[in-house]
Amino acid sequence: MPRYLQLAAVLRHRIETGIWSVGEQIQTIDQLEREFGVARVTVRQAIELLREEGLLQSQQGRGTFVVKTIERDRWLVLGSDWKSLLAPIKGNVPFPLPKNGAATAPTLEPGDGEPADSYVFLNTLQKRDGVPYALARVHIAKQVYDRAPASFRSRIALAVVSSMKDLSIERAWQTLIVAGADPETAHQLDIAIDAPIAKARVVVRGRGNIVLYIGEITYRGDCVRISIELTDAQR
Repeated sequence: MPRYLQLAAVLRHRIETGIWSVGEQIQTIDQLEREFGVARVTVRQAIELLREEGLLQSQQGRGTFVVKTIERDRWLVLGSDWKSLLAPIKGNVPFPLPKNGAATAPTLEPGDGEPADSYVFLNTLQKRDGVPYALARVHIAKQVYDRAPASFRSRIALAVVSSMKDLSIERAWQTLIVAGADPETAHQLDIAIDAPIAKARVVVRGRGNIVLYIGEITYRGDCVRISIELTDAQR
C-alpha cells in the first residue's frame, strides 16, 4: 500500500477516536514528517486525501484543522446465530451489479459440503436508506433460486432463503475477516481506500450435504458491530 494511504489511515484514526477533535489544529507537516519518518510529499498527500473526505481544512498562515468527525452508526450487528444475522437486513434492498445470472459452481472449502448441480450467481450492492453498506457475491443452488426468482431479484438473498419454510437447512455458518478496502471496494461502498471492512463468508447447507447458498459479503466497517455471546462467562 502506498505510504501516503498508510499515513492517511493513521491520521483518520486519530480523528475517529477523538485524539484530534473538531476545531482542533493537527500537527504541522514538519512534525508529522519527523514523527513518521516519511517525506514531506507523503504527508501532504495524506492530508490532501483527508481534506477531500471533508475531515480537514487548511487555513493559510494558521495550519490545518479538523472540521468534521467520522460518524459511526453501527446498526448492522453480525451476531453468532441465524436470527441475529438476518434481523437487521431482511427489509433492505439489493441493487444488481454486472455479471448476474448463470454461473459455474462456487469454490468450496474443505468441510463446506457437496456442490449442487448448478448455481445462479447474484452480484449486488446492498443499500439501507439509499446508502451502500455491503457488496454481495452470492451463489444460490438453481433449484432453490427457481422457487422464487422474483424474490431473489428484489430482496436480500439470505432473507429469501430463510423464509422458505419447506427448505431443509441442516447447517449454516459464517466466517469473518477484517481488512482494508481496496480501490474498487472503496468506490462501490463510498468509503476511503484502506478504510476498515468486514468480509463475511456465509455457507448454507441442506440435505445430503448439498451447498444451497454461499455468500461472500463485504461490509463497510463503519456500520458493523460483531456480537458474540460469551455464555461461559456468565455467573
